[in-house]
Amino acid sequence: MSVKGLSHVAIQAKDYEGTIAFYTEVLGFKVGHYWSLPSFQIKEASMLVSPDRRTCIEVFDNEAVIPAQGKKASSEEEVAYGALLHFAFYVSDVDDTYQKAIAHGAKACVEPSQMSLGEPPLVVKNALVYSPNGEVIEFIEDVDFDRSPV
Repeated sequence: MSVKGLSHVAIQAKDYEGTIAFYTEVLGFKVGHYWSLPSFQIKEASMLVSPDRRTCIEVFDNEAVIPAQGKKASSEEEVAYGALLHFAFYVSDVDDTYQKAIAHGAKACVEPSQMSLGEPPLVVKNALVYSPNGEVIEFIEDVDFDRSPV
């Protein structure tokens, strides 16, 4: 198999500095690389690196002209539709991370709870927020989704 894992996802930030602050201060990402690219009208772009150094979020300024999937929401209340539904981050404590996100400007979507999925039941503890930039972010405690026979 040639795929090793997910490298990164890219987002366009309405508030570039605020978006960087949210992902670094709330979720522990760090700015790994920073650049501009005038040919795409990118004034500011950063690659944010996850605490485990395996996944990145690429953040572009709001004026960047980049290929995208779906359509932008026309207002804060409208839901944007496209291929990406949400980001899910493993966290050690869903309740704590949810509260920290809310305190840093995220909006509540689904409060922390446990749910049982499928048969045999798989218990999942998670919560969802809308980031200050508008992404839907799921916080989930460790769970083994691989139920394939060994």
